[in-house]
Amino acid sequence: MPLLRKIVLFLVLVILMTSWTSAFAASPSVAGAKPAIALPKLTSYQQTGVSGVNRAQELSKVRWANHTDAVTGAASLRLVMDVSGPAEASGVVTSAPTPRLVVTVKGTVPGKEVDDLDFDGKIVDKVAFNVSGKDTRVVLDLPQALEDSDYRIFTLPSDAKNNKPFRVVIDINKPLPLPDFSFTAGLQNKVIAIDPGHGGSDPGAIGPGRVQEKTVTLAVAQNVKSLLEKAGARVVMTRQNDQDVFGPNASAVDELKARSTIANVRNADVFVSIHADSFTDRSVGGTSTYYYQKTKYDAMLAKALQANLMDAGNLQDRRANPANFYVIKRTRMPAALVELAFISNPNEEKLLSSPDFQQKMAQGIVRGLERFFSQAAKPN
Repeated sequence: MPLLRKIVLFLVLVILMTSWTSAFAASPSVAGAKPAIALPKLTSYQQTGVSGVNRAQELSKVRWANHTDAVTGAASLRLVMDVSGPAEASGVVTSAPTPRLVVTVKGTVPGKEVDDLDFDGKIVDKVAFNVSGKDTRVVLDLPQALEDSDYRIFTLPSDAKNNKPFRVVIDINKPLPLPDFSFTAGLQNKVIAIDPGHGGSDPGAIGPGRVQEKTVTLAVAQNVKSLLEKAGARVVMTRQNDQDVFGPNASAVDELKARSTIANVRNADVFVSIHADSFTDRSVGGTSTYYYQKTKYDAMLAKALQANLMDAGNLQDRRANPANFYVIKRTRMPAALVELAFISNPNEEKLLSSPDFQQKMAQGIVRGLERFFSQAAKPN
């Protein structure tokens, strides 16, 4: 029995040693051995760590300064953006649907501290920083379109001695001043921009009978266009059907800027925006006209239109009033915004939807324009 016991123990030891040897042979930790199951290959990020990844440069610390030349009085804006390393920058000016300077800073991303900026609208309205693929797009909204000679984009190398990083610089000169208007009497050959308020995704105010402002303004504007063209004027319409001017569901600023841009690009002599008013009190009614006095002719235009609209519609006179509305402020020519009547007033809503009243108010606008050009043509 002791001999048999020794033989059994010997056999057990042999079996155990054989199992251990097989296990070590299958292990990838043994030199030259291949794993029984293929392990996933590490990516370069996993192999090198974060520091080994080819990361985009970061755009940070945006600053700006205004400058007025002491001799010429010319004004300019300089925008400087720090970048963590060398980058290329280029820009392009667009005039439609609104004036913009779009600067692409290649191979960069905006840092967490970079926020959109609002300006006073004299040279730039606002600046937005967006990611486009592997680049940063710096979108500068402008009050009016620039010429190529009005801006400059360049880069500055890093300066270790003065602790300055790589920089992208944008210089923008203030657009030219408003033209010196010189009007003649009559409508012949005048370029007149007509803006039917609202449209497309924006119905404007809606009356108690569900009449929409955008429908009324377009109908009146089309009548105005026909009458002006018969008188020999050239008419620029911001829209000729039920559509958005900038695009569906655009922001209010983008939509309004698109309208003023059309008039500015076409160098219109005057701009008239047509609307219908609204108020919570349905008994309120009447006709009004608004202006922003950026030229010596804006108030004159508004008063001429208001006087003739009163003769045409015979509603309550709510006068010609100063206002800060975008389209009359950002157009480069004399401009006025007319409120034909209150669509919130049931009686005036019926008038606004009447083709006869629409034609009368269109005639009032055209006669007001004739009156304006006659007055503006007189000395002083």
